Amino acid sequence: MWCTVTEPLQGPLEDRHRALGASFAEFGGWLMPVSYAGTVAEHNATRNAVGLFDVSHLGKALVRGPGAAEFVNSALTNDLRRIGPGKAQYTLCCTESGGVIDDLIAYYVSDDEIFLVPNAANTAAVVAALKAAAPEGITVTDEHRSYAVLAVQGPLAGEVLSALGLPTDMDYMGYADAEYAGVPVRVCRTGYTGEHGFELLPPWDQAGVVFDALVAAVRERGGEPAGLGARDTLRTEMGYPLHGHELSLDISPLQARTGWAVGWKKDTFWGRDALLAEKAAGPARLLRGLKVLGRGVLRPELTVLDGGTPVGVTTSGTFSPTLKAGIALALVDTAAGLQDGAHVTVDVRGRAVECELVKPPFVAVKTR
Repeated sequence: MWCTVTEPLQGPLEDRHRALGASFAEFGGWLMPVSYAGTVAEHNATRNAVGLFDVSHLGKALVRGPGAAEFVNSALTNDLRRIGPGKAQYTLCCTESGGVIDDLIAYYVSDDEIFLVPNAANTAAVVAALKAAAPEGITVTDEHRSYAVLAVQGPLAGEVLSALGLPTDMDYMGYADAEYAGVPVRVCRTGYTGEHGFELLPPWDQAGVVFDALVAAVRERGGEPAGLGARDTLRTEMGYPLHGHELSLDISPLQARTGWAVGWKKDTFWGRDALLAEKAAGPARLLRGLKVLGRGVLRPELTVLDGGTPVGVTTSGTFSPTLKAGIALALVDTAAGLQDGAHVTVDVRGRAVECELVKPPFVAVKTR
């Protein structure tokens, strides 16, 4: 029997990452830089100064045509009527049973154009679902390789963008279309680290010009290019969900505590009936934070116990460079009645690691 080996996809800046000394790993079907100077150093640089992340693996899709915004609003969970042109919104694409196909950012360009940034591995599924439901006159196109995505995150992120003459005065989740050295760049005031930051979308084949300038400006301010390792430790410290871990076809927005991204008063969105029923009954499990009280690093899919009784499972786990302790996110049964501050144990290969239940974020930062 023949076995087909699929090589991971490559972003537009791989040669530059190699020149910077990056190590690589596959993530979401893409070859991603994991680290340059070390995950802890990159994590701390982002918290204390500024970090630069290439997240061009993220998907991009365009919904265009008369009433595009109205159509997207009828499909995705959040209420696009809360925003307008020049704003972006976190939202979810759900199944009719309330599971999450993906979480994504929707850019409101106009009533007839919505630009979407889903996760890399789920882009095809999101595009297919929207295409299947789109009425006549509305097109849904996969723009995965049309744009790169560069995230500048940290207290000095604004200084970095200002050095390049790019706008920084938009509100949180606001965006502006600008230009650097003749390259068009969409700049959005958002990010995945909890820090003050921006995500930049230049054209895929012109991303190198912007990336090179950002590297220089970041390093001038004591920052570092940062890889997938720091991105994960930073988002876990904030308690931000990662699809496939805290969100999935089997984990609803309510269980993942992302119900704030659901337009509960809307007449229609995919999964509405199932989610309203779950909200009325109360979710059977909820995402909680775990902080290790002694030594130990937690990983996903470990059993959480209360007095020897299984009450949940970890979804993400790492060592927090900021707290210098192990932390994790876990789905915990609501029937267990555990409150923040309660002590539980996690089974780590047969060893009971004592943890405290806490409410994320694990660290306090100035997101906005």
